[in-house]
Amino acid sequence: MDVSRIGFGEDAHRLESGRPLVLGGLEIPESPVGAAAHSDGDVLLHALCDALLSAYGLGDIGQYFPPSNPNYAGLASQVILQTVQEHLVDAAGDPEVVNVAGVVTLDRPKLGPHRVDIQRTVAELLAIEPSRVGLGFKTSEGLAPRHVQARVTVLLRDRDGGT
Repeated sequence: MDVSRIGFGEDAHRLESGRPLVLGGLEIPESPVGAAAHSDGDVLLHALCDALLSAYGLGDIGQYFPPSNPNYAGLASQVILQTVQEHLVDAAGDPEVVNVAGVVTLDRPKLGPHRVDIQRTVAELLAIEPSRVGLGFKTSEGLAPRHVQARVTVLLRDRDGGT
C-alpha cells in the first residue's frame, strides 16, 4: 500500500543591501538587496527543507542548523537541503517527492523571468522533473517592501509502503 504524506514549510527574512538574493539555489543578479540571514538566506530552499521535515515529524532546519552555531555562517542552502534529504533517508527510507508547490513573496525585483531556471534548479536538487515543481510569485502590495518570504507544500510517497 502506498502511503502519501504532505509537508508544509515557511521562511522569511528581512532584506538588506550588500547581500546577494538567492532563491531556489540561484542568485538573482539584478537584486540590490538580499536576505539578512545566518546562511545564504534562500527562503525557498529553507521552506522546502522545513516542508520535507514536517511530513515525517522531524522538526525544522533550526534544529539541525542553529543560527547560534558559527560553523553554519554563510552556508549554502543546497547543503542544508542535501543534509535534510539524508535525514529523510535515515528516518523514512528515502521517500519519493511527488511534487512541490511554492509561493515566494517579494516586491522587487520581479521573479517571473527566473521561474524556469528556479524550477529547473529545485527539480535537479530533488531529482524530479521540473514539471513537478510549481512556483508562484507574489508581491506584498507594498506592505513589506524590505522582506522576502516563501511558503512550500510537498507531497511525498513512501517507496516501501510506509513508516
